[in-house]
Amino acid sequence: MPYILLLFQYHYKYPHWSISQMKTGIATTTMSSLPQTIILFLLLLGAFAQARDPFACDSKDAKTSSLPFCKVSMPIPNRVMDLLGRLTMQEKLRLLVNNAAAVPRLGIKGYEWWSEALHGVSNVGPGTKFGGAFPGATSFPQVISTAASFNATLWEAIGRVVSDEARAMYNGGAAGLTYWSPNVNIFRDPRWGRGQETPGEDPVLAGTYAASYVKGLQGNNGDRLKVAACCKHFTAYDLDNWNGVDRFHFNAKVSKQDIEDTFDVPFKMCVQDGNVASVMCSYNQVNGVPTCADPNLLKRTIRGQWNLNGYIVSDCDSVGVFYNTQHYTSTPEEAAADAIKAGLDLDCGPFLAQYTENAVTRGLLKEADVNSALANTLTVQMRLGMFDGEPSAQPFGNLGPKDVCTPAHQELALEAARQGIVLLNNRGPSLPLSHLRHRTVAVIGPNSNATVTMIGNYAGVACAYTSPLQGIGNYAKTIHQMGCADVACNDDKLFSGAINAARQAEATVLVMGLDQSIEAEFRDRTGLLLPGRQQELVSKVAMASKGPTILVLMSGGPIDVSFAKNDPRIGAILWAGYPGQAGGAAIADVLYGTTNPEGKLPMTWYPQEYVSNLPMTDMAMRSSPNRNYPGRTYKFYKGPVVYPFGHGLSFTNFVHTIASAPKVVTVPLDGHLHSGNATISGKAIKVNHVRCNKLSVGLQVDVKNTGSKEGTHTMLVFSKPPAGHWAPQKQLVAFAKVHVPARSQRRVGINIHVCKFLSVVDRSGVRRIPTGVHNLHIGGAKHSLSLQPVTLGVIKS
Repeated sequence: MPYILLLFQYHYKYPHWSISQMKTGIATTTMSSLPQTIILFLLLLGAFAQARDPFACDSKDAKTSSLPFCKVSMPIPNRVMDLLGRLTMQEKLRLLVNNAAAVPRLGIKGYEWWSEALHGVSNVGPGTKFGGAFPGATSFPQVISTAASFNATLWEAIGRVVSDEARAMYNGGAAGLTYWSPNVNIFRDPRWGRGQETPGEDPVLAGTYAASYVKGLQGNNGDRLKVAACCKHFTAYDLDNWNGVDRFHFNAKVSKQDIEDTFDVPFKMCVQDGNVASVMCSYNQVNGVPTCADPNLLKRTIRGQWNLNGYIVSDCDSVGVFYNTQHYTSTPEEAAADAIKAGLDLDCGPFLAQYTENAVTRGLLKEADVNSALANTLTVQMRLGMFDGEPSAQPFGNLGPKDVCTPAHQELALEAARQGIVLLNNRGPSLPLSHLRHRTVAVIGPNSNATVTMIGNYAGVACAYTSPLQGIGNYAKTIHQMGCADVACNDDKLFSGAINAARQAEATVLVMGLDQSIEAEFRDRTGLLLPGRQQELVSKVAMASKGPTILVLMSGGPIDVSFAKNDPRIGAILWAGYPGQAGGAAIADVLYGTTNPEGKLPMTWYPQEYVSNLPMTDMAMRSSPNRNYPGRTYKFYKGPVVYPFGHGLSFTNFVHTIASAPKVVTVPLDGHLHSGNATISGKAIKVNHVRCNKLSVGLQVDVKNTGSKEGTHTMLVFSKPPAGHWAPQKQLVAFAKVHVPARSQRRVGINIHVCKFLSVVDRSGVRRIPTGVHNLHIGGAKHSLSLQPVTLGVIKS
């Protein structure tokens, strides 16, 4: 290899190495003969080649850098107004789309807004490129897996790592600073192909995940942003392509009750608790209106009620979709005007750049409307420091290739995978496996040597992979057989090899499940069973295995594995989700007891019969016996399940005792309360009639580990509200993590915000606090809490 290529190869791989280290690493061969000054020159050349030029306000351009919008000392709103006043209409139009054009006369470069960072920096969007100094980035478990940890601290830590790597890639000219992540839609239907991208079916879990991950991404620098996150897809979007209905044509008919109670909750928490810099509207219509053209959703709710400090962006080509596919408007100019007037600021796609000018010319839109949209996007760019000149002189300007795929980042990916694995069944117990008795393991299944499958969708290029086969190989001698050529498992040609392997080994691990060929964007499932002949393979291998048989499932959505749950020959079942680049190591750590599993299911695992006659298109959350409708999620579905929401076993046993908790909590009402419109039969108070600030319930819970193995316990707190036909049967109100040594006890403090988490929503979409007894459940511990209203003086506005 030529000298220079060798040098750059080592420079990219080991950017923190000194020159002497590089000379030693490169060779002991030819490079050692190069003079040190030449190596230094080439290193500097390589470094400069990777450095990003300023996006705007370059100090080397005296003409533009002295303009007011470049003055960091000025308030950002003033800088934005100055810049808007200098742009021509033609220049403004080309800034309304994701691939925003340069404005050379003002020293502003072009910018690609579309980058993704769902669970690591991704190259799905055109704003990010891998290669050169950035061959990959840390790939964390898919979101549904990370959600199973119920660990908000972990979610924020992952966000910090992802934003470190994103800033490093931006500084190196390989990425942008605006990331359209996370996806916080509700996993309403178990067949949804994109459910894997979400934090699950519970609104509070999804909202807490959203706020935590966004905080990690955006940083804690006040109004300044490390990167700009985006919560998507607003709202009631959870169908991609099912039974001839696709997301581009779907009109989600949603009640006011379900909008307020379920679909909007994660977005509201993302905006108000996470202070997210962006929200993305979705492809679908909601009650006949495209979300990206609905001022009630965008202007009045996101920006008005929730006070979004940021911009609203369309899902890619959504404006074109509601004109060309949904035929919502008669002309493209009307579509452009409707979108901008509704509150859309940025179009992922070319539509607004093409048709906004004519919309203004025809009087459908004012230039002031265009200015308002641009003010929101330009403000975010200024909060990111993009108009502050040289990137290297700014906060995070020192991040570079050395800060991507670091050992610490990769260790966090492994830890996240460990925390997200859920032990569904453990008969006997069969796990953990023994280092002494299980020294030869048959590793079988279409996902047994998976790599790319482990990172799910909206992923990038991982730093490296540890497959299940490799992970188990670190603990035992392995006999590997696929059993099925792929997850479709359409024939039994490879069954005999798998069965023979199970007969020879001291333990058998079957790694089965799904991949992106079965569930993905624009690919919803038709059922919940294992694909093809996977079930047959599992049963035959279990029958032949001379040692314990362990079933490991990779999937985003739930799978009906009732056959395995009820098969006494299958000793244990693990759900690994899509566990990220280090998934195989995490699976092996759990199998052999190095890690005590702590994950809990973030979604209900339904039987196949649940979906047999249930249209994905029916958006109702609550059950309706009159029309034989079962309801959705653990909050409203009362039928049989394979595994319930929140299920997850440990290698030890935890017992809860409520050490202290109030029996009565007074709910202070303000003097504007009028009994006629504030109560339902005098039993449920409008939240907006309550002094909600700091109104919370404090609990002290003792968690005792009665087993012989230390472990981290995931504690879920549910509330059963007073009976009512529109109240859920129970709802998650808090969760916490606590590490408890064997035969020890730890006390955990829990605070439950009354207005947010002990409220319910009536049929009119009004959030209310039911008075009377709320029953709290924490594992086997129960506590009755009575909420009693008390009227205070009039609050003056």
